[in-house]
Amino acid sequence: MMVAPVREEAGRHEYDGVVQPLDASGVAAGLARIGAAEAPRADAVVEAHLAAFEQAARVRFGRLEAHRWDPVLHVTNLDVSCYDRDYGPAEQRAAARERHLAAWPAAVDAAVRTLDAVSAPVAGIVLPMVRGLGEGLTGADGAARSAVERFAGHLEHLARTGNPDPALGAETLAALMSCGEGDVPDLELLARRAAEESARLDEALVEACADLAPGRPAREVVADLHADRPDGVAALGSEVGALVEELTAFCRATDLVPYTDGELRIGEPPASRRFAMAMMAWAAPDEPDGPSWYWITPPDPTWPDEDVEAWNAVFCRTSLPAITAHEVVPGHLAHARALRRVEAPERRLLHSPAFVEGWAHYAEEMLVEVGFRAQDRRFRLGVVLEALIRVTRLEVAIGLHTGEMSPAEATDRFRVRALLDGVAARSEAERALVEPTYGRYAWGKLAIREAADGARRRWGADFSLPRFHRSLLELGSPPITLLGRALAV
Repeated sequence: MMVAPVREEAGRHEYDGVVQPLDASGVAAGLARIGAAEAPRADAVVEAHLAAFEQAARVRFGRLEAHRWDPVLHVTNLDVSCYDRDYGPAEQRAAARERHLAAWPAAVDAAVRTLDAVSAPVAGIVLPMVRGLGEGLTGADGAARSAVERFAGHLEHLARTGNPDPALGAETLAALMSCGEGDVPDLELLARRAAEESARLDEALVEACADLAPGRPAREVVADLHADRPDGVAALGSEVGALVEELTAFCRATDLVPYTDGELRIGEPPASRRFAMAMMAWAAPDEPDGPSWYWITPPDPTWPDEDVEAWNAVFCRTSLPAITAHEVVPGHLAHARALRRVEAPERRLLHSPAFVEGWAHYAEEMLVEVGFRAQDRRFRLGVVLEALIRVTRLEVAIGLHTGEMSPAEATDRFRVRALLDGVAARSEAERALVEPTYGRYAWGKLAIREAADGARRRWGADFSLPRFHRSLLELGSPPITLLGRALAV
C-alpha cells in the first residue's frame, strides 16, 4: 500500500519497475492483505510502530479513499525520476525504468477512472507535476508520453469542472494527519499550540531584527537581507557546498548526531519534484550505500521578474544556512545515515512523516541553542524566518481545510507572518492544497521538544543532547505520538 515510498525512501528495490494498483479493486485487494497471518512483534513499541502504518493504509485508502481525490498519489506512483539516483548499476536502473514506463498506460487508465473527486484548484496545481513526468522521455517512449497526455487532459477537465472548494474538512484533515503517527491529533489544540509558537517566533523576529538594525521595521530588515544572496546557480551550489562542510565539521566536533558520513551531491531536482524549493533524496537504508542528493529548485525562467526575485530571495545568505542544516546535517542526511544502522525493519523502513520533517526542523533551532555561528547574528534570524514559514504552514493547513481561511487569505498569511513575497507566498499557500499534512514540520518539532523535556526530567544530570539525539535516532522514524513511550523504555 506504499510502493513508491518504500522503494525510494526505504530502498526496497524489489519494487523497482512496479506501480501500485490505485483503482478501486487494486486498493481493496491491498487492504485485504494487510496484517494477514502475522504474529505480534515481541517488542511492544515496535509492534505499535507497525500498527500505526497498517492503520494509516486503512485510513488513507479505506476510510478516506484518497486515491479518488489526491492526484499526487498517482503522480508519485508514475514517477521514474527515482531511477536517476545512483543506487545501483546503471543497466539495472535503466531496465527498471523501462518496466515502469511500460506500466504507465494501464496506470494512467486507472488514474483517469479513479480520480473522480479532485477539486478544481488541486487539479490545476498538480497539472504541471503531471506534465513534468513527461520530461526526458524519448521517441521510444511513445506509449508513456501518450499516457501522460491523457492524464494531463483529465486534470485539465477537472480543473474546469471540479469542485471549486478544496477544503477537506476538519475530520478528514485530522484523520489524514494521523496516518503514520499513531493517534488522531486534536486540531483545536494543535492550532492553539501553533498560535503560541507563532507568537514566540514573532518576538524572536523583532528581537533579532532590532539587534541587526535598531529602529527599522522587520520587513525592511528582512528585505535587505533577502537581496544578499549568491549570484546564479553555480555560485549558489558553491556556497551550499561550503555550508555543508562547515555544518558537518561543527556536528562532528560537538557530537550532536551519531553519524555524519556518506557522499552528498548537490543539484537541481527532476521536473516532477520541483514543487518544493529544496529537498533531500537520501541513500535509502535498505539499499547499498551510495550518494544522496541535496536538490535545490531554481525559479521557472518563464516567470515574471518579480516572481523570480521573490523565489531567489528564499536562498539568501541569511536563510541558506538554516535550509542546509535542515536538509543535510544535522537534519535529513544525518537522519538517513542513522536509519542505515537501525536493526528492526519496521523502524528502519516505515517513516513517520512528522518525525522526518520534525527532526530536521528541530535540528535548525537546536543549532542556535548550542552556539553554531554564535557570532553571526544573521544565522539566528534565518532560523527564525524558516520557523515562521513552518508554523504558518500548520496554521494555514488547519485554516484552509477547516474552511476558516480562503486560499487568498492563506497567501496573505505567508506574506504577513512569514515575510514571503509574490510567488514564494503563493507557492506555500498552494502547497497546503496538494500536501494537506505539511503542518507536520512544526507539529513534529514541538513533539520532539516535548520528548527532550521528558528525557531531561527522567535522566536528570545524565541528560545531554548527544545522548538524547542518539536515543531518538535509534528509533528510526517513530510515529510522533509514540515518542514519549518509546524513549521511556
